[in-house]
Amino acid sequence: MSITFNADEIFEIAEQIERNGAKFYREAAANATDADVKKMLLSMAVMEDGHEQTFSDMRKELSAEDKASNLFDPDNEVAQYLQTMADFHGIEGKASSTEKLTGNESVAEILKIAIQAEKNSIAFYVGIKDMLTSKSGKRKIRDIIIEEMAHVSTIGGKLQALS
Repeated sequence: MSITFNADEIFEIAEQIERNGAKFYREAAANATDADVKKMLLSMAVMEDGHEQTFSDMRKELSAEDKASNLFDPDNEVAQYLQTMADFHGIEGKASSTEKLTGNESVAEILKIAIQAEKNSIAFYVGIKDMLTSKSGKRKIRDIIIEEMAHVSTIGGKLQALS
């Protein structure tokens, strides 16, 4: 079965990833007992909101042709990659495609879930960046990747501080 994505659909997936990430961080912050961790998680949620807006703006800038045409993917590798990333562990804010936060996770567990989700998002966005032809689009995605990498570093620092 062949699965194809157009640029509009790819940015729609990216927007959903960011919405899920913001929701995750807000839920995790609501369960956090440490004030510094709660503040960091809420800050991450706000950044994810900004990423969602960036992807939304990029979608609005797409031409009708970009929205209609499918990406050239003769071996279906890109489509399979994107579908797998969207379906399994590719979405920020999920420990897996079926898990939700229970409220019983330790701070360390929440931070580990967050790090993995951020890493998954980075992998997804690298795939998107390589498919774009627009230099400004690539630059925007690169900036988001850099921010997501900073999230991994920030969260990792908090995790180390707990040890």
